[in-house]
Formats: sequence, C-alpha cells, structure tokens
Amino acid sequence: MRFSTRARYGMRAMLDLAINGDDGLVLLKEIAARQEISKRYLEHIMTLLRNGGLVLAERGARGGYRLARLPEDIRLDEIVEALEGTITPVDCVRDPSVCEKADECVARELWGEVARAMKGTLEAQTLEDLKRKWESARRATDEGDG
Repeated sequence: MRFSTRARYGMRAMLDLAINGDDGLVLLKEIAARQEISKRYLEHIMTLLRNGGLVLAERGARGGYRLARLPEDIRLDEIVEALEGTITPVDCVRDPSVCEKADECVARELWGEVARAMKGTLEAQTLEDLKRKWESARRATDEGDG
C-alpha cells in the first residue's frame, strides 16, 4: 500500500510548521520553498489540514499558518486521515456493504489486520516524535560535517 503525495507532502508541511512555527506564523511560500512543493498544491493540502482542525490560517500581509495544537498533541494518524480519509487498504474493511462476500471473506479479515497495524503505528506517534527524529538526524549530519 502506498500513501499519495498529498499525505507525504502534508506530513512534510506539518513537520515544517512544527520546526519553524515557534515564533508564530509561517508563510506558505516559505514552506513550499523549503519542502520543494508547488505552492498551489500546498494550498490544497493546507485547506484539508485546516478542515481537519490541524492548522490555523491567518490572512493578510502578516498572515500565514500555524499548528492548531502543540506538536505533542497531534497524532500522525490524524494528519494522514485529514489528507487521505480513513486508513484502510480496501473499502470493505470500512464498509462491509460494498461487497456481497464481506461476511465470509477471510481476506477481509487480513485487510482489517493490516488497517489496524497501520493505524496503530501512526496513532502511537505524534508530530513531536517526528520533530525529535528530524532534530536527531540533523545533529548527526552536522556532527558528520564537522
């Protein structure tokens, strides 16, 4: 199973806000430049994240984006679900009525296990965890350069 670019770029944008948003609002064009994401595509992603209650937007000359909650209060599954919808590899796991064989299908049980594992992994980590991993990787890179 693959996540779309929307989920991957959205996760990068959220991490960028966690890293760079301590001093207030972050401009969309700055996130787009740092993350090498089209500004237009990022606008769409940020709308989904705003609708999901994960970011706040302020318009105007001093406008920009910031996280709606602290990084430690934002689980990674919330980000993926805001951008992708329910985390399920097949529709019948979410809605058995889409398949007439759902009640007797052992493969559906497998897909349910896969969905629970994916959700559990993403649910167990926060944006703060991801930020710490980024900081650790950055320190290791900086020490290697020195």
